[in-house]
Amino acid sequence: MKKVILTVAVMFGLGLTQANAEVLGGLKLDANTSGFILSDMPGMESKLGFGLSVGGYTKIQFNDRIGFQPEILLHYKNSKMKMGNIERDFQYFGIELPLYLSVHATENLFINVGPYVGIGLDARLKEGPGNLPVHEFYKEYNNQDSEWHRWDFGAGLMLGWEFGNGLQVTAGYKIGFINPMREAGNSTMLNQTISLGLGYRF
Repeated sequence: MKKVILTVAVMFGLGLTQANAEVLGGLKLDANTSGFILSDMPGMESKLGFGLSVGGYTKIQFNDRIGFQPEILLHYKNSKMKMGNIERDFQYFGIELPLYLSVHATENLFINVGPYVGIGLDARLKEGPGNLPVHEFYKEYNNQDSEWHRWDFGAGLMLGWEFGNGLQVTAGYKIGFINPMREAGNSTMLNQTISLGLGYRF
């Protein structure tokens, strides 16, 4: 984590000190479909569901081709978790900070790639058949630590097209590298998100 922060600080400093650097900004709205890649969890299945992300970004353009684009996104993710014959809704709210290297392949086509850091605000399974109770993964039950920790870290890839008026159309994929479960043994559940979005550069 310290290396990521140091890299961001150095790139930000370089962007501001170069005479030809240009600082831009914009807003984003994404529709997403998300779920989990499960490993060593027999009897469980994750199905993709739909959600939304909203936020903004700052872009430090070093030259016509290369830039650095940090973002901040507030997102809602929804998927299905199937355990045996029972299927329940999984809902997640969180904040995410992608840190992209942005490359313009052409004047309009750009590719963003880089890591992201996220923090969960709420994660829960909602009621299913038989009026099963809501289960909150960040909540402490019986004075025990929560089942999940809130931090996430992963990588993302985004393809986009920017029109002459600043409107952007994007498609992206992100995968998490951190297992959220505190006591998982050999089991893992890594989040993955596919998004389609609109943006506007000021």
